[in-house]
Amino acid sequence: MGKVIGIDLGTTNSCVAVVEDGQSKVIPNKGGYKTTPSVVAFEDNGRRLIGHLAKRQMVTNARNTVYGTKRLIGRKFDSAEVKKAIASYPYTIIEGPHLDIRIQVQKQELSLPEISAMVLQEMRRVAEEYLGEAVKEAVVTVPAYFNDNQRQATKDAGRIAGLEVKRIINEPTAAALAFGLDKAGKGDRKIAVYDLGGGTFDISIIEIADVDGEKQFEVLSTNGDTFLGGEDFDQRIIDYVVTEFKKETGVDLAKDVLALQRLKDAAEKAKIELSSSQQTEINLPYITADASGPKHLNMKLTRAKLEALVEDLIEKTIEPCRLAIKDAGIKVSDIQDVILVGGQTRMP
Repeated sequence: MGKVIGIDLGTTNSCVAVVEDGQSKVIPNKGGYKTTPSVVAFEDNGRRLIGHLAKRQMVTNARNTVYGTKRLIGRKFDSAEVKKAIASYPYTIIEGPHLDIRIQVQKQELSLPEISAMVLQEMRRVAEEYLGEAVKEAVVTVPAYFNDNQRQATKDAGRIAGLEVKRIINEPTAAALAFGLDKAGKGDRKIAVYDLGGGTFDISIIEIADVDGEKQFEVLSTNGDTFLGGEDFDQRIIDYVVTEFKKETGVDLAKDVLALQRLKDAAEKAKIELSSSQQTEINLPYITADASGPKHLNMKLTRAKLEALVEDLIEKTIEPCRLAIKDAGIKVSDIQDVILVGGQTRMP
């Protein structure tokens, strides 16, 4: 019987793990990275790139580089979230049959499960390379707040990738399992899992009970927003820089796809740098050009300014936390541990 792998199919990054000697091990890809960007690119020559290679050429091939599809999977074309994505993503999103979403790249029309399947295939390949054997079964994690359509679409992606998805499990539950299994302490405990990833936010209140030396996990409540994450924080920086640049030069970068891709990359880097320093510089020479010649972008961004730009996004995570605590029928003081999950929680 072959190994069952665990895949975290993320908005921004994905990773794959396997259990060895009772311990879970995250498998690094060929480059030695434990996470692989959830990015798929299509080149003019028909070649398909996935992961780091795809991300590296986003700036030069923006219209044929697909990312962030987890935010759209299982949604209808006429939903508010999809309209928002159409306005901000450089690739073409069109309407398919039954109000489904299709991505148009290099004269192809692809469904979202097909795109997700390409990322899953890559994670499967990483696992097979490491294990030296074929992998046919997987457990895939999804946000706790995913509805039935979104869960089914994720299962479909697994099937297209040639994987039998044994179980779809909620990301906060997976985090609680990882947290609770290595805790030797006796007795029951209640934990809150605050999961703010690249595209989605979840809060779950979970009780870990000790029953005859065995740990049992019960999800008491869950809440969240499947269209709130690190991408929105990056977008705030992009919008701010575009506005300031327009004030200074009169040039609107929002109309320049190439400039926006460079700015997206720079915004993410600036956000990460501001986690360890109080100020950073966004420096993009030759960002665009007009009749008077080339234009260069050079702007300072402070941590205080970033916090002001995203304050309302952080506030949007507070109400779901209150509701989850209320739905669990407990008080804040009953929570013994808070687990922070997702890349965006690294921001101080």
